[in-house]
Amino acid sequence: MNYRETVQWIFKRLPIYQKTGLRSYNPGLQRIQNFCSYLGNPQDFFKSIHVGGTNGKGSTVHMLSSILQEEKYRIGLFTSPHLIDFRERITCNGILIEEDFIVDFINKNKKFIEKENISFFEMNTALAFQYFKEKKVNIAIIEVGMGGRFDSTNLINPEISVITNISIDHTETLGNHLLQIASEKAGIIKKNVSVIIGIGRKISKDVRFFFLQEAFKKNAPIYFSIKNRKDSKYKMPFKADYQNLNRSVVLKIISILHYRKNITVSNQSIKKGLKNVIKNTNFKGRWHILQQKNPKIICDIAHNEEGIYMICEQLKKESYERLHLVLGFVKEKKVDQLLKYFSIESFYYFCQPNIDRKYSIHDLTILVDKLFKNRDKINFFPSVKKAFLSAKKKANKNDLILISGSTFVVSEVLLYYKSFFSYI
Repeated sequence: MNYRETVQWIFKRLPIYQKTGLRSYNPGLQRIQNFCSYLGNPQDFFKSIHVGGTNGKGSTVHMLSSILQEEKYRIGLFTSPHLIDFRERITCNGILIEEDFIVDFINKNKKFIEKENISFFEMNTALAFQYFKEKKVNIAIIEVGMGGRFDSTNLINPEISVITNISIDHTETLGNHLLQIASEKAGIIKKNVSVIIGIGRKISKDVRFFFLQEAFKKNAPIYFSIKNRKDSKYKMPFKADYQNLNRSVVLKIISILHYRKNITVSNQSIKKGLKNVIKNTNFKGRWHILQQKNPKIICDIAHNEEGIYMICEQLKKESYERLHLVLGFVKEKKVDQLLKYFSIESFYYFCQPNIDRKYSIHDLTILVDKLFKNRDKINFFPSVKKAFLSAKKKANKNDLILISGSTFVVSEVLLYYKSFFSYI
């Protein structure tokens, strides 16, 4: 198979939770353990940092990677999901994994993958581990896919474990309460391995005490990240205030690497790394400004209550005449809880992403009829592209268009933009 055929096989053959939901979710570590054992346990050949949490994982790992790259380390980065190119999930110093590597990996291991019913994410995880081994990375920064305890990435024995924050998301698999979710996330805490907990916007006493108990059981030194005024001296290219919380987590990671692991990072590398994070890692999708004016267009992959709250707070700091919202969701989300944060004065362009898990326009129409008294500013579209183009057509030069609600909605807009602009 060539690369195109290989990727088609991957998406068609392997169960993928992001697109099909619970019917592809099969928790447990036995399959990934068997696969990695078959490969010779590549995860044992490099140092790693493990990053879980509800929101901010992607921002945290990209900032951290950029800083360590500036320090001249060879950094592997494993993230999910991708927005435009499947290869975004696995990079080395910001460069996408080679197409030939993916083709060779699948050709060599296809029979095992099929026989053992390896999932899409398990395959990606093993592929990343093998790639980082062969690239001889100094450190691999591994982002948890979902939860932590049963996540495929939980095979690694990292230098540091990180939980960026805890909020409600993926309730169908992780539970409906913060302590249930915290229990799943805490599964990445390892014996004698330092763990950093980001406080996010807030952290309850119960959740804080739970993490302290879990760390104590495993003799894991525990640190809580707090936002510090001094952090602001490290400038970032992001215009969203919520990135300040992620920056604080990253700076705490750097501090613990220095004091507990003798991995020294200069102040200059921290400054340059944070300043150049987009350039160094091709980071996108978080308060991503696609167009500065005529009208201003921003996309953000916020898709849970805490994330939507954060971007709505950021919207209050923007200057515009009218707000146009291009919104689509996946079916497991409590969409009524997300919509309550948006202004009723906005123009709404509801749509459905092109995946099996989509929250359909039919269901959205029923829900919106219950939530909104005035339907004059509300429109529904069968596709993301049609919703986005309608918003662009109706928006005046001093208006603002925001695309959000799902990673897949943002992905479709970025794919549309990619055909016009090289910087996406």
